[in-house]
Amino acid sequence: MTGALERLSVGGGRALGVLLALLAVYVAGIALFDEGILRGGAIGLSGIVVLLTEPLARKREAASAGRKALCWSIDLILLVGFVYCIHLFFVVYEDLWDGVRIFAPFEIAAGAFAVAVVVELTRRTFGPVLALICVLVLVYALLGPDLPWIFRHAGNTIDEALGAVWYSFDGVFGRPSGIVAGIVLVFIVFGALLEGTGAAAILLKVATVATARVRGGTAHSAIVASALFGTISGSTVANVVGTGVFTIPMIKRQGFPNAFAGAVEAAASSGGQFTPPIMAAVVFLMAELIGVPYLTICAAAALPALFYYVSLFATVYTEAVRRGIEPMPVAERQRLTPDDWLQSLRFVAPIAVVVIVLFAGRSPAMAGFWALFSAIATGLLLDLAAFARRRTAAEGDAPTLMRGVVLPYLSSVVRALDRGGRACARLMIAVGAIGIVIAVVNTTGLGLRFASMIATIGGGSLWLALALTMLACLVLGMGLPTLPAYLIIVLVMGPAIAKLGIPELLVHLFVLYYGVLSNVTPPVAVAAYAAAPIAGANPMTTGVQAVRLAIVGFVIPFVLIYNPSLALVVEFAWLPFLWLIVRLPLAIWLVASGLTGFDAARIGTAGRGARVGLGFAVLVTEIWIAGAAFAAGLAIVAHGRLRARRAAPPAAVARRAERLGSD
Repeated sequence: MTGALERLSVGGGRALGVLLALLAVYVAGIALFDEGILRGGAIGLSGIVVLLTEPLARKREAASAGRKALCWSIDLILLVGFVYCIHLFFVVYEDLWDGVRIFAPFEIAAGAFAVAVVVELTRRTFGPVLALICVLVLVYALLGPDLPWIFRHAGNTIDEALGAVWYSFDGVFGRPSGIVAGIVLVFIVFGALLEGTGAAAILLKVATVATARVRGGTAHSAIVASALFGTISGSTVANVVGTGVFTIPMIKRQGFPNAFAGAVEAAASSGGQFTPPIMAAVVFLMAELIGVPYLTICAAAALPALFYYVSLFATVYTEAVRRGIEPMPVAERQRLTPDDWLQSLRFVAPIAVVVIVLFAGRSPAMAGFWALFSAIATGLLLDLAAFARRRTAAEGDAPTLMRGVVLPYLSSVVRALDRGGRACARLMIAVGAIGIVIAVVNTTGLGLRFASMIATIGGGSLWLALALTMLACLVLGMGLPTLPAYLIIVLVMGPAIAKLGIPELLVHLFVLYYGVLSNVTPPVAVAAYAAAPIAGANPMTTGVQAVRLAIVGFVIPFVLIYNPSLALVVEFAWLPFLWLIVRLPLAIWLVASGLTGFDAARIGTAGRGARVGLGFAVLVTEIWIAGAAFAAGLAIVAHGRLRARRAAPPAAVARRAERLGSD
């Protein structure tokens, strides 16, 4: 009986997930909904989808029949009650724009029930961290006068708190919910369609061929593929799982340890979240929140993302040298055929459509709308072309074409819509939960209190204030997908950085970086925990390795704040820009080789410490320190290479020459 209930529940939820995906596409490109209906409908339908696809009994398979029946009863109460609460919101929402409605006791009770459902669904989908934050801020809103230190505030009655959290356009149904429902969801569906129609496979092959000649080439190919696919994926974990099942075994086969293979995928997938042109759809939310054009944000994020991936390449290369891993043998290297180049259009054409539509001055939502349809059309045309090349004369009739190509392709599109719709539902629930935090922060002034505290503890030191903010961002972002992590961090910590006089765009990029990097930061490290089972490694060891790989990523936001020219569009000046561009590659190589202990040959303990220290010293703002460190770093690298060349045995030199000749 319970099995049938689960199949019915999950099946109904997935059908509604497809409906949610189609509605996201409809809203993005065809029709505009009233703002209240858009926000309420998106949260309401998402809550129903999550309730049906994540039933309470699903994780209690070993429980008794009575306990399972209790779980189903609880879910039924939550479902019916939540649907009623959404209906009640639609009844009163027009009055909310005026802010003059006095709520009856039953409306307050319904609001409390709805908020509890949102918190519970957040717990089911993202674990206890965000749900616990929601509970704590609600308690904080009610107990303000009794709290110590900077946490004391005037306090709110239950009516006031629930009015702000549920019955307002600052809470669950706040502006972020509207932006995500109207702009971001279509890109979540777009990413699911690209994956479902074969874009990931061709991306991996192109990346593998491009990096085959480099030592540790399979790990480099994972970096490239994960960066390209990560930019369209709204979830680091989904990216790790989607590409990691292919890349991690490849990395292990070339000789890298299990934990390192998982760490490469975790670090590379995380970086895709702040890589243009899509930036996991966060770029569109950021553009709306700060009023900066989409292309300006992409330009600002381009070089920091590039240098992050350069650092991953450098660390992987030095690890390959340390383990004696040579480039892939010529006989084993794949070749890109004309058909492969044609298949790459599955990814290239839709991304090109996004850029073209945005350059034409249309909205991001419209760009996502046309990109999605271009992805569907491109994939279908390529499948039809492949079928036409291999068919026989007897297979040329229309029924055969429908059975062999069109119906299987439409089936893959529906499955992608199912995955995309469920991802949209999970994201909307997370954004609704963030709305709870937003409402409490706005009504209590918590964000400004944090800003004052950091300014006080920092004692006028920008570096110390940024370091404290970094730690807070890593804690707040743990366990959350990119977009919710960015939202909650910029809400709580953004005012603290902005108070230091930093341009707003750089503030948002700063918190985005650490929100993303919290995915590889132990003890939570959700990206590492997703990669570890695929790699057959310990999750904590994988997380530590991922932090080592991504260590330069933890420094780049500081570099961006102290050197705004790196963003290209903020306080740009040619001389500081060129000086930084010269220093950064050397700093990356010094840190990578120092942490690994290998350059062209083994590096001693003292040499490793010197390299890491010089790597960071190269990036300081005092020009005489940076200049001296730059010169010393160049000298150390040159000396190490010269010594390794002199010490190389003749046989090794001959093998290297033979390999180069065969290439």
